[in-house]
Amino acid sequence: MAAAAEPRARAWLGGSSPRPGSPASSPELGGRGRARPGPGPGPGSGSGPERAGARPPGPAATGHSFRKVTLTKPTFCHLCSDFIWGLAGFLCDVCNFMSHEKCLKHVKTPCSSVAPSLVRVPVAHCFGLRGLYKRKFCAVCRKGLEVPALRCEVCELHVHPDCVPFACSDCRQCHRDGHRDHDTHHHHWREGNLPSGARCEVCRKTCGSSDVLAGVRCEWCGVQAHSVCSTALAPECTFGRLHTMVLPPACVRLLSRNFSKMHCFRISESPAPEPGEGDDGAEGSSPASLGREVLPPESSKQTLKVFDGNDALQRNHFRVITVPRLARSEEVLEAALRAYYVAEDPRDFELQALPQPVHAADTGARGRPWSSGVAEEEGGRGPGAREAVPEACIIRALPRTQEVLKIYPAWLKVGVAYVSIRVTAQSTARTVVLEVLPLLGRQAEGPESFQLVEVLMGSRQVQRTVLADEEPLLHRLRDIRQTSLRQMNQMRFYVAESRAVAPHIRLFVGGLPPGLSAQEYGSLLDEAVATKAGLVSVSHVYSSQGAVVLDVTCFAEAERLYMLVRDTAVHGRPLTALVLPDVLHTNLPPDCCPLLVFVNPKSGGLKGRDLLCSFRKLLNPHQVFELTNGGPLPGFHVFSQVPCFRVLVCGGDGTVGWVLAALEETRRHLACPEPSVAILPLGTGNDLGRVLRWGAGYSGEDPFSVLVSVDEADAVLMDRWTILLDAQEAGGAENSMADVEPPKIVQMSNYCGIGIDAELSLDFHHAREEEPGKFTSRLHNKGVYVRVGLQKISHSRGLHREIRLQVEQREVELPSIEGLIFINIPSWGSGADLWGSDSDSRFEKPRMDDGLLEVVGVTGVMHMGQVQGGLRSGIRIAQGSYFRVTLLKATPVQVDGEPWIQAPGHMIISAAGPKVHMLRKTKQKPRKAGTPKDARADGVPVPEGDPK
Repeated sequence: MAAAAEPRARAWLGGSSPRPGSPASSPELGGRGRARPGPGPGPGSGSGPERAGARPPGPAATGHSFRKVTLTKPTFCHLCSDFIWGLAGFLCDVCNFMSHEKCLKHVKTPCSSVAPSLVRVPVAHCFGLRGLYKRKFCAVCRKGLEVPALRCEVCELHVHPDCVPFACSDCRQCHRDGHRDHDTHHHHWREGNLPSGARCEVCRKTCGSSDVLAGVRCEWCGVQAHSVCSTALAPECTFGRLHTMVLPPACVRLLSRNFSKMHCFRISESPAPEPGEGDDGAEGSSPASLGREVLPPESSKQTLKVFDGNDALQRNHFRVITVPRLARSEEVLEAALRAYYVAEDPRDFELQALPQPVHAADTGARGRPWSSGVAEEEGGRGPGAREAVPEACIIRALPRTQEVLKIYPAWLKVGVAYVSIRVTAQSTARTVVLEVLPLLGRQAEGPESFQLVEVLMGSRQVQRTVLADEEPLLHRLRDIRQTSLRQMNQMRFYVAESRAVAPHIRLFVGGLPPGLSAQEYGSLLDEAVATKAGLVSVSHVYSSQGAVVLDVTCFAEAERLYMLVRDTAVHGRPLTALVLPDVLHTNLPPDCCPLLVFVNPKSGGLKGRDLLCSFRKLLNPHQVFELTNGGPLPGFHVFSQVPCFRVLVCGGDGTVGWVLAALEETRRHLACPEPSVAILPLGTGNDLGRVLRWGAGYSGEDPFSVLVSVDEADAVLMDRWTILLDAQEAGGAENSMADVEPPKIVQMSNYCGIGIDAELSLDFHHAREEEPGKFTSRLHNKGVYVRVGLQKISHSRGLHREIRLQVEQREVELPSIEGLIFINIPSWGSGADLWGSDSDSRFEKPRMDDGLLEVVGVTGVMHMGQVQGGLRSGIRIAQGSYFRVTLLKATPVQVDGEPWIQAPGHMIISAAGPKVHMLRKTKQKPRKAGTPKDARADGVPVPEGDPK
């Protein structure tokens, strides 16, 4: 076995390394029994390999294995991003970092092989579905993403699917997870993929590049800099321009022991792993082999499948390396270790050839030791008999009698990153704790108060295991390496206080029958999912919306309930389960007014999905909610104790009405009962967004600029109206229905249409339900409206003979019309002025906060088209605050763009409680020619004392 790794083999990590057991067997170790200074404590001080104040002093300590290479195509330096003139550059054999010779001494970016060892607090990533990301680069192999790749939904990490298992678990830490808090929040640096035109905060020169992975950006405050210049910045992060809108991570608590980050951030998961993906992603090929050509039989090189342990062998997950056919065994071994980013001495490993075919179930299969394809004579390489070249091999670690192990102090404030100790066959978890405590200055405390925790820093999931006191460490390390060398490279050991953390998990359960009590909901859930008494209690009940919040005091029970509820239906209606965090409102800074964001990804042109990802990166993902996953209620519940917050609704007018209705129902539960609401219009009409100056529709503006506009917006008031629909009081016996509908109440913000207007909306709604994939363009949606209108251009039904209207208890005679519309805002039908700008002594000037509704009639589709073209206005009928409409037959009705067929009966429209506080975008420049609706919107007064 030892012949497979000859003593003359050189370590590919910057030269030769001592044998195991030596105090300096790792280039990062501070030496046996000595504490090595590291980054200062703090939630963000170790969240990424590029953090300020934690960079290695030089290129040797960054773990790169540079060699001089001849350039055959235009190449750029990954440090300064400048073009490399000449024919020579310096390339890292492991992570493909390319550099000028003059830039080598300034390299601070760690190699992918050592990046996990530099992470202070491991946090897993949230990878979404594969997508095409042009001009982006992989954070692991640094190559362009020319094939469908993965992107973290919380940070700016982009990786190839094959590189996912080797991605550093350095995502943003967005909440406290039962650990002690720290006083400051540090920058969280992410390398590369900066926006075009990015400028360095220090030298003010361009720091981004579309040619290479270069430059760094803080994931919280957004400051950008060259990797060298970033060391001159203060390590503390202030959250930048959006600091008043961001929910600080120190103010959010969530015990996520049994939940992935996808569950914690309510991010929808793909129903099944993509082909070739394992627990951490695909491992079918090496990044270097992406798009490679099949080598011809007569080629001077050969490809080899390499497995890194029994786990990869069982799953048939391998990496492909390409080596010369005449390569020596140690050269092949070094290439195999590089493929798995293992930064250890190659002399501690060997390659074993595997028989073909490899049987996945035979995890204990052992092959013969690898030897070179050409026999070597003493004193040099000479011709010899060629052996059969194997197609697959496995890397095995040679037996070790002792090792130097890094022990991290977890959340203890001791001022060091880790200490190094020697582990022998006699070492156990208890003896390691006893040896480490004096090195950390905690010898005065009893060792029984501490425990040794093993942490596997997987890119998708960080797993923690408390080791038993008598666990033999050397034997455990050997088993880990036997299972997977990659996992061993991502394994870390912490000495942590053995504090008993009282589990407290909040689960939101929606989709229940409305109108029940807390006891009835508890009994219903006990029958549906068998909740365990004593571990689960109902803490909040939202009876009108059929939702409850459960307090669970057991991690295992919380996980069981979460998975079971999502697969359960009650009375034929599927349930919704969400893991909710606790917002520590007493810890919020005095000037903090966090923004609660609701996004409807199905609105308008389906741009909501990208906005979801953008807002999760710009803000704390705990303050961003997807409306198709539980609706707006979970967001309002999470923010119920926040003394001051604002709301941003991303969607159409119907979505805005949905959120405002939920706000009205939950207002009495909120510490901030009247939050101001801003709009990012994603729908087709977006009339309310037009009135409040947010535009006719979102067309790809910078999400950061949108948030800045929300922060600078003015607060205004708007009326809300309640519509009572009572179908039990039909106008005549001949029109009575056998199955009358029960009374129901809907809320209105913009307008309510009866007749031809609602009929067109209903036809459009049916067309979208039949083929939703075609309604991804706002222009196409409007085209469908036009087509539907043309089909009814000759339609006549005489609406004035089918309804009766009372205004303030006074009967109003209707003219000959086909549609009756109640308007609350000066915009209808995608910006049309239905009321008109002419003065009329019979009516007051319309305002959206005057407590009055305007009633307008239209004579048909042609009249509606003329109104939308600005040629005519509607027929002014009445103005008031209380209306009673009697429907003599079934009639189409729409409220804020949501249509249906209303049975004969009564519709009563009246003011709904207090006015709502909306945010109106501040004008940046005075308009040369403002439209009448803008003029009326400008006349809305700002309420006194209302926070922005």
